[in-house]
Amino acid sequence: MTFDIQMTAKKASAAKHQIASLSNAKRKNLLTLIGNNLIAATPAILEANRLDIDHAKSSGLSAAMLDRLLLDESAIKNIADAVFQIAAQPDFLGAISHMQPQPSGIQVGKMRIPLGVIAMIYESRPNVTIDAAVLCLKSGNAVILRGGKEAQHSNQALAQVLKTSLNSLQLSEDIVTVIPIADREVMATMLTLSESIDLVIPRGGEGLINYVTANSRIPVIQHFKGVCHLYVDKAAQLDKALAILENGKTQRTGVCNALETLLVHESIAAAFLPLAAKMFESKSVVVHACAKSLTYFKDATPATDSDWHAEYLALEIAVRIVNDAEHAFEHIREYASGHTEVIVTEDFSLAQRFMREIDSSVVMVNASSRFSDGGELGLGAEIGISTSKLHAYGPMGAESLTTEKFVVIGDGSVRE
Repeated sequence: MTFDIQMTAKKASAAKHQIASLSNAKRKNLLTLIGNNLIAATPAILEANRLDIDHAKSSGLSAAMLDRLLLDESAIKNIADAVFQIAAQPDFLGAISHMQPQPSGIQVGKMRIPLGVIAMIYESRPNVTIDAAVLCLKSGNAVILRGGKEAQHSNQALAQVLKTSLNSLQLSEDIVTVIPIADREVMATMLTLSESIDLVIPRGGEGLINYVTANSRIPVIQHFKGVCHLYVDKAAQLDKALAILENGKTQRTGVCNALETLLVHESIAAAFLPLAAKMFESKSVVVHACAKSLTYFKDATPATDSDWHAEYLALEIAVRIVNDAEHAFEHIREYASGHTEVIVTEDFSLAQRFMREIDSSVVMVNASSRFSDGGELGLGAEIGISTSKLHAYGPMGAESLTTEKFVVIGDGSVRE
């Protein structure tokens, strides 16, 4: 099958004005229609997903990848609920803020506007097809979606939902394109189309992120790996810490907001680590432990420097006893990927320091890293979790897919 990405990008660029100029009421109608059509198409989506799952199993995909790929009725309902939530969010396009008079007599403000055409490149997760499309539509952008080959059937079933919804409101199908093939040359060419595409967002493995960043002529927002840390401080309540550790590491392992490293203050290690070890054993968690913590765990292996960098995406964790909070901060600064870090402590001053000084995109106090998710943070859904600081950082909702332009109002004003 051949696919003309250059023509597709040009059509998307021509169609972006149609979605950008829609009223909030019409955009809300479109998103609501997508949610309803998604629920109505559940049997077709599940059948397409079954084909992808069967092929993935025969190809030997990992358990983590299968978890990301799988859809069921509950998952589709959750995706639809996120669509409805995004549809109900207040409109922000065209809003003018910070209007200020200047000494010259002009008034100067900023208006929020769409970015234009967004290209999304992602792996495995078919829910991203809907999440990304809906967030782009809410923010007035056209979007080109390139999913992985392992989710091709699921993505095309979801693409049909999007096409049907656009057609129902007499809107151009070119506003949303789900590329029907996973050809690498198509992706390579797409990354050169800076005249038609305004932003590229890669979401997937380290190899994909590095490839897109190295080869794109278009600005890139990176959704890099999640090496998420939990620091259990000497002032922590151990029951809270254990619950947060269990939830963050074992609830769902193949996601970027799962915990990968546990840091424990040396003064409470003897009390806390036996509790952690018992929980790890019950959940079959593989432990890579530092020299000081090795004896607390059965069958643990000595941690190496590569373990501190690791995103396991599995029932596996690195454990280190630290001398104090400053030692924990130093470890996080050196090994964090910019995703999510958690502290458990009842020391308010230290919690404040942690939030100020740890530079990752999401920092948490006494809460599970699993909350580092656009839906849980009130965004409805996310197009990704940016680990680069320009122009967004952390979970990106619809408003993160916009920018601002200056607006100036005068009364025949001329510059002296």
